[in-house]
Amino acid sequence: MDDSRPTVIFLMGATASGKTSLAVDLAEKHDCELVSVDSALVYRGMDIGTAKPDAETLARAPHRLIDIRDPEQSYSAGEFRRDALQAIDDIHRAGKVPVLVGGTMLYYRVLEQGIAPLPQADPDYRRQLDERAASQGWEVLHAELAKVDPESAQRIQPADSQRIQRALEVHHLSGESLTDLHARAESQVLPFEVRKFALWLEDRKLLHRLIAQRFEQMMEQGFLEEVRGLAARPGFSPDLPSMRAVGYRQLLEHLSGGKSLDDACASALAATRQLAKRQYTWMRSQQNLVCLDALDPAAREQVYRAVGMAGKAI
Repeated sequence: MDDSRPTVIFLMGATASGKTSLAVDLAEKHDCELVSVDSALVYRGMDIGTAKPDAETLARAPHRLIDIRDPEQSYSAGEFRRDALQAIDDIHRAGKVPVLVGGTMLYYRVLEQGIAPLPQADPDYRRQLDERAASQGWEVLHAELAKVDPESAQRIQPADSQRIQRALEVHHLSGESLTDLHARAESQVLPFEVRKFALWLEDRKLLHRLIAQRFEQMMEQGFLEEVRGLAARPGFSPDLPSMRAVGYRQLLEHLSGGKSLDDACASALAATRQLAKRQYTWMRSQQNLVCLDALDPAAREQVYRAVGMAGKAI
């Protein structure tokens, strides 16, 4: 660790692995502040389906970057990077240790590596793409994307209309592929040292049981009613970025008559398991990541020591 720079703690983990519990414990025992790294927790009113810490927990252990947007608004990875860097600087200036906790791995990546400057949206061009998609289908536009940006097309599903649209728009406006622009994004030397920890569950069957138990609790707490309330808001659309959150889009399909409730719940569980798989795949690619047994309370002492040492260095 570079002792000449202040430290930032990354506390990662798959969904339902217990990150929030550990983060709250850290905030109560050490001189640190929490910064949420979660693309769904930024939205007000999306509380149950995101497993957002309740008001009592947030009072004991405040999290920055929670409840900063309405569901009708967008929030980009670039905006997260800007806001997170500002929060980290503020926390360091206050003499505390920033602990970034969450499972949106894209946010961790752009924070460390930077993000390419991309052209602003072009409403007219997007309208043209929407009209073409209505008559030809997004599969045709996905095939078009594969010709100009095969790497992005490989990552983006043929039914993911928003990402197909954005990738085609970027190529249309800049003359370059989204892949090339990202590749040119310069990695910045961050003004702090990053220490990475991850809560880890090797037993995937156990993780799947925990995911199922949590989803059942969400439904008992009124998740369906929460989604119904969001759908009734002025300006709501099922195509909003906020509605890409796992669980929300599946329950919306039920409310729109497209699926039975049982089928929607099964789809939500399957999507959550897939999310956890992607999170583990990404974490395995990380260098200098300390994996902690999520079931071993003693393993958490490594994070406590890291935060305590970082606090003394400030």
